[in-house]
Amino acid sequence: MNIRPLYDRVVVKRIEQQEQMQGGLYIPDSAKEKPQEGEVVAVGKGKRLEDGKVVALDVQVGDRILFGKYSGSDIKLDNEEYLIMREDEILGILEGAAKAAK
Repeated sequence: MNIRPLYDRVVVKRIEQQEQMQGGLYIPDSAKEKPQEGEVVAVGKGKRLEDGKVVALDVQVGDRILFGKYSGSDIKLDNEEYLIMREDEILGILEGAAKAAK
C-alpha cells in the first residue's frame, strides 16, 4: 500500500538509534523514549497560500530529519509504523547523514 500525503504533510519512518549499554543496565522497550529522528518516505505537493499559489516543500524523500517529541500522528501501513506530520513540525534536516531507515 502506498500513501500520498496532501498539501504540506510528510510521511516519516522513525530511525532507531543504536545504543551501547554501559554498566549492564537493561532498559525495556516500554521505558525507552521514541526516537526523534526519521527518514522522509513521502511528501505532499506543497503548502497552498491564501492567494492560491502552491509553495513546494523544503524536504524531499530520503532526507533525514529531526522532529519534536510530540510531533505528528502515528499511522500503521503494511505492519510498518510511520508518522505523518506537517512540514512546519520538522525542526531540521540532517545533512551528510547516512540513510539507515531501511
